[in-house]
Amino acid sequence: MTAASASPTAPCRTYDDLVARVRAGALGPDPRTQRIAVAFTTRQAVRHDGRGTGYRNEVLSLRLAEAVGSCAVEPGELPDSALDDCVGADVAQLLEHPLAAVRVAALDAYLMHVTPHTPDHGALPVDLPAGSSLEKSKARARAVVELLDLPAGGTVLVVGVVNSLLEALRSRGIGYVPCDLKGGVTEWGEPVAADALAAAGGCDALLVSGMTLGNGTFEPLREHALRHGKQLVMFAQTGSAVLPRFLGHGVSAVCAEPYPFFWLDGGPGVVHRYRCPGGAR
Repeated sequence: MTAASASPTAPCRTYDDLVARVRAGALGPDPRTQRIAVAFTTRQAVRHDGRGTGYRNEVLSLRLAEAVGSCAVEPGELPDSALDDCVGADVAQLLEHPLAAVRVAALDAYLMHVTPHTPDHGALPVDLPAGSSLEKSKARARAVVELLDLPAGGTVLVVGVVNSLLEALRSRGIGYVPCDLKGGVTEWGEPVAADALAAAGGCDALLVSGMTLGNGTFEPLREHALRHGKQLVMFAQTGSAVLPRFLGHGVSAVCAEPYPFFWLDGGPGVVHRYRCPGGAR
């Protein structure tokens, strides 16, 4: 495979552009030579002390050499056959898999392998202290919200409702519009919008989960932020190595959290923050 060489951390204008570069071998080794050794799912149910509601998570993860790439899915939606499809397959094959979760996890694994979260790739580590799941959730939320450059009184669209993030925004006097495809209400009875793009127009900035990569809503939100000059801060367990590639092209900052996630262990952890050079968006 012949391809023009490019810096593996060079920003990309669109998600399709990034996938095309990977397929062409422009960012690293030929993806046809990179095989997934292990595929696994992680399922979680949680209800923190003092919280009135709980939730469930399910994540598909793929192991490529030393790297793990992940994509969250709606609980129960991923067929068991997906794991069999992934094991022993090469990245190029999986980038064309019919399931979006497989495609995103494969892309994430490849980019984690090529551009791990290290300072020379633009990542700045933030330590998370040991503690309960709620304590670690709040510590991560602070690390995410600190990436927003927004004064008190501003309003943020929060796509992917995480109660600790909403609490952290409240503590800074920042308003928010919670949004999730499932709709519903927040812990405090606030209505949750189901259409993120429709709600984005009335917000000053966007705080968006990496899960949007897997459900196809990332690109419209990125384009909205770019078109209107709004901050778009991503918090990413899904696609933690994918989203930094869009810094300066709609994405202003990323809090990347590769596997293993904070909710899997009570010991100390780390997240990796990326910002646009010079504050570009």
